[in-house]
Amino acid sequence: MPEMKKSPYQECLDRIYRLGRFGIKLELETIQNILRFLNNPHKNYNIVHVAGTNGKGSTATYISSILKEAGFKTGIYTSPHLVRFNERICVDGQEITDDGVVAAFEAVKAVDMGKRKATFFEIATAMAFYHFSREKVDWAVIETGMGGRFDATNIVVPRVSVITNLSIEHTDYLGSTIRDLAREKGGIIKPNTPVVTAVSQTSGMEVLQTLAQKQKAPFYLYKKDFSTRKYPGRSAVQYNGIFQKINDLAMPLPGEHQKENLGLALAACELIFDRQQKRDPRYDLTPDLVKQGLAKAKWPGRLEIACTDPLVILDGAHNLKAAQVLGRYLSTALADKKLTLVIGILNDKPYEAMLKHLLPWAEELILTRPKIDRSLDTRILKTSALKFFKGPILEIEDVKEAAAHALAKGSRDKAVCIAGSLYVVGEAKEKIDMDFIS
Repeated sequence: MPEMKKSPYQECLDRIYRLGRFGIKLELETIQNILRFLNNPHKNYNIVHVAGTNGKGSTATYISSILKEAGFKTGIYTSPHLVRFNERICVDGQEITDDGVVAAFEAVKAVDMGKRKATFFEIATAMAFYHFSREKVDWAVIETGMGGRFDATNIVVPRVSVITNLSIEHTDYLGSTIRDLAREKGGIIKPNTPVVTAVSQTSGMEVLQTLAQKQKAPFYLYKKDFSTRKYPGRSAVQYNGIFQKINDLAMPLPGEHQKENLGLALAACELIFDRQQKRDPRYDLTPDLVKQGLAKAKWPGRLEIACTDPLVILDGAHNLKAAQVLGRYLSTALADKKLTLVIGILNDKPYEAMLKHLLPWAEELILTRPKIDRSLDTRILKTSALKFFKGPILEIEDVKEAAAHALAKGSRDKAVCIAGSLYVVGEAKEKIDMDFIS
């Protein structure tokens, strides 16, 4: 049979992925040139810039949900995607269409004429900026990919900068100390632009404060200038902010760590709404607005309940700090369940330390491997797992097969957690959505 012709969208994705999904170049000249040829689309709307190690996506989601609820047309750019490339670029909660992907890629690729060709992330970032301009958004919330100082997103001049937290990662590019990491993440701090952060390490705080002082950027620190407090015995929290207090906020996403992300998002929103023209009635950050906006916040693949019968939790948990957070969640929220843990980890992560935090809560372990060249061999994972785990271990390299096997054994007293990498979660989510949701 003759080979079926690919759609323009699929041909476009093939070209995007051939650019080198993990190519990293530490300079901004290439994307600056592309955007200049496109008439600098990123200058046509207001921006919030979000960097950090963990919590960037959920923090960005909270901010965008509140802005949308206030009546602003709002774009959000995040990475990586779980199932479809389109997830990275959304306007008012709607993913960019397939035709929109093609149009943005063709526009960006046509002006990629610099001394070197743009990487995957540079092209995707330029596509997002171009699409948001075409859609005439009022605000765009932009998440960095890696680092900050030389991240492709760092050509923006935001209204507010957000730095979530710091945990050692990508040492080849970002350095091996918290001080090094803070210097890279703090590269998003711009002159006279307020920055909010939840960085807790003293060395990291000192670096960020120094950078902010040099830029004359107002600096706001979680637990010092604003905070969130959980009510005893309840899932609600109180926000004690820079300018105001908001009581009885329902946690929009599960996990104790979301208190911090919520605090950062609300501090950023306080600054956004305070700094804008008061004559625009949309800039009125009332408690009802905040509650309604947060109620609509969705962030898939992070402590996501993918289905309830059987109970399946999806969580990227893609680095040590995220694995620690997930381990604490499993120890409490799923304490009454017999847990099957499906896990695959990338080879540049501290996989043994991650396993140490996750395996104590599992009764059965399934080791798997996402379809990406950085995925860790399941035999290596098993060698490390045997140091901490005495229960049954299966090796099922195909993520979708591993997920199907775990779900097939589900029952009321059991739960499945799929974790270790957002790429694992993405492949599993595609299978679960196909078999259980459709």
